[in-house]
Amino acid sequence: MRIEAYTQVQQAYNSSKVRREQNVVRKGPTDQVQISSMGMDMQVAKASVKAASDIRYDVVEPLKKAINEGTYDVSGESFADKLLKKYEAMR
Repeated sequence: MRIEAYTQVQQAYNSSKVRREQNVVRKGPTDQVQISSMGMDMQVAKASVKAASDIRYDVVEPLKKAINEGTYDVSGESFADKLLKKYEAMR
């Protein structure tokens, strides 16, 4: 009995098994992403804010007009009150 011949045959069978296993494509679970309704609402809100203008022309235009005409007047007391409120809020 020749042992070497048996090992060569066994190696031939083992190598073909490995090749077959490599060709098999295994399908496993796939990753999925689900966005909640709150997340979708946030995306819509972000898109709306991004599309909106940074300048509120309905507020700015009357102020520009008053400054250009020289009729815009700021009360010193009003300015000081707002400045102090802002300072207190920052503390």
